[in-house]
Amino acid sequence: MDEHIGDDISLPELAAVADLSVRHFGAAFKASTNASPHRYLIERRIHRAKELLLNSSLSIAAIAFELGFSSHSHFTFCFRRLTGTTPTRFRLDWCR
Repeated sequence: MDEHIGDDISLPELAAVADLSVRHFGAAFKASTNASPHRYLIERRIHRAKELLLNSSLSIAAIAFELGFSSHSHFTFCFRRLTGTTPTRFRLDWCR
């Protein structure tokens, strides 16, 4: 997933790679990671976003686009939900 973090990755595509049905893949994935495939992907995207916010001069909108979020606002919503802060505040607080 990390190699294709910005791509639109579907559950059927992931299941096909694992040669499992969608249902069995979802259950096996959740059993091994304690997260649904979608939740895991969002968490990986936010982890990568933190790295980009701290170590690049990319705009927040560019980071959102690079990581496959549908919009700047969707990225901000997911970032805040997982970190408790906005991408802008995160960058300001850590880059002082």
